[in-house]
Amino acid sequence: MKSQWISWGMAGFAVFVFVQSLFFKFSGSQETVIIFSTISDWMAGIPLLSGLAGVFGEYGGVTVGIVELIASGLLLYVPTRLYGAILGLGVISGAIFFHLFTPLGVIRVVDAAGNTDGGALFAMACGVWICCAGLIWLHRQQLPIVSSALSPGAP
Repeated sequence: MKSQWISWGMAGFAVFVFVQSLFFKFSGSQETVIIFSTISDWMAGIPLLSGLAGVFGEYGGVTVGIVELIASGLLLYVPTRLYGAILGLGVISGAIFFHLFTPLGVIRVVDAAGNTDGGALFAMACGVWICCAGLIWLHRQQLPIVSSALSPGAP
């Protein structure tokens, strides 16, 4: 019973963070444009990624938003929560990567005036990562490889 409450709490936090960011991603807000153009400019300087830079800068926000929306739906429906957590972990791992290893940074600029978010977006991403990883752990018995290993008569 306690693990159900923990599962709902972790799923609720991840869904909250994903859903509250959708307005910004789907409306093409200044914050979203700054984030994805910063990453796009970084990608343009890397030969293997330069061909994708323009597309990522133009459509990255909406694409990531769609993935986060799908992950949120899967997280809210208990039978698919594990798969939502896996998808959420994947997308938020990408976000954390871009914060840590590109000019985007942990404390990022949010507007043309140069104001920053103080690291709030990165902190929320880390929280979502922890929640999704925790959900995968809590629901690991649903993974085919784990459930077959736990079944009687498994080699």
